[in-house]
Amino acid sequence: MNWEEVYQKGDTFWNKGAPSPPMKQYLERHAVRGRTLVPGCGHGHEVALAIKHGLDATGLDIAPTGVAEARALYPQLAGRFVVGDLFNPPVEMRGAFDVVLEHTCMSGLPPSLRADYRRGIDLTLRPGGLLIGVWFINPDLDPGEEGPPYPFSVTELTACFANGYEIVDDYVPDLAFHGREGRERVRVLRRTA
Repeated sequence: MNWEEVYQKGDTFWNKGAPSPPMKQYLERHAVRGRTLVPGCGHGHEVALAIKHGLDATGLDIAPTGVAEARALYPQLAGRFVVGDLFNPPVEMRGAFDVVLEHTCMSGLPPSLRADYRRGIDLTLRPGGLLIGVWFINPDLDPGEEGPPYPFSVTELTACFANGYEIVDDYVPDLAFHGREGRERVRVLRRTA
């Protein structure tokens, strides 16, 4: 998928105009600290949320138009939005983050790119760091529709991070954007290697 073209056309159906409710709830309930990356940050709502909760957050997105729109929405945070590729992150981002906040980045990728996604997380998250994800496990697709969002099971999520990560927290959140109720999973992983 050409994400720049999607942003230029304004076809950002996943953008709900606010940060993920389960992510907001998680950060309200847990004292998470450190340098934080939001991959596939889009319009920057999770970056703004992270900063509100005391995290030193940076948003990364491959689409220059998405980054420009995030900067326009959050001008006070404009310097925190970076155009770049999670699969080949800038040198200064490698091993630089204590926390990665995941929301809709992995579900936006076809299954063939999940290993690349995992590699991108490995390249940016330091050992001992946390990957805090609101994973879109069961999107409601029409028959024959492939995505995005691309569905993946809890088993596939577990397999993707089976080596080098331990599960710290794992549950189906009790709140969500309208239409996503019961179809997301909060899973927090700590990088062990």
